[in-house]
Amino acid sequence: MTFLIRTLSLLLTLAATSSALSCTTCLSTSSQTCTGSSVTCPSGFLCGSSYSETDIGGTAIRIFARECTPSSQCDVKGSIGLKQGQIKMSSSCCGTDSCTPAIPALPTTSSVPNGLVCRSCLSADSNWCYTSDTLQCTGDQNMCLLQTTQITGSASVSSAIRGCASKSICDLGSQSQTIGGTSTVVKFICTSAGMSLHKVVLTPAIACLLLLKFFF
Repeated sequence: MTFLIRTLSLLLTLAATSSALSCTTCLSTSSQTCTGSSVTCPSGFLCGSSYSETDIGGTAIRIFARECTPSSQCDVKGSIGLKQGQIKMSSSCCGTDSCTPAIPALPTTSSVPNGLVCRSCLSADSNWCYTSDTLQCTGDQNMCLLQTTQITGSASVSSAIRGCASKSICDLGSQSQTIGGTSTVVKFICTSAGMSLHKVVLTPAIACLLLLKFFF
């Protein structure tokens, strides 16, 4: 009887972990909470919350989102340094139907130089930028990056960023999204002293920032 109970428990556990979750999807630019409709997530996704703070040229934009999130993008903190400002982001996840993930805490940034110098530029209308301007990286921003974003739908939006980034940003992996007929692909090429890492990564903060430009 004990063996049967253990076998049934294992089967129930496997069934629970393999079934798709229902998660809330929403977006807010005014608070660290939002409400929205519930959707069924793809297999391997969890219910996630992401929070970002973008400060470019003295203008701050805060974005909070809840959505289906790949497990590889859960509990990630990182930041991007630009000559024009900073982008900080964080995520959290939970793994039961319609659960509410904890509000992600943004990472702290340091002003202490770490010895890495990267080129820094920002383009709001092209997926390429190059400059002779350089930026002294600080804290855990120990990677140089070139990030390009392409949003396609009823219209197209492109952007490019060069600057410093936390390794956690580069390590997120390859992602793309299609929501309501709008496709978003964000690519990062990350390099560090003595080695190169080529990654393609969707960062919710940058994607949401461009979606705001796209729809408004």
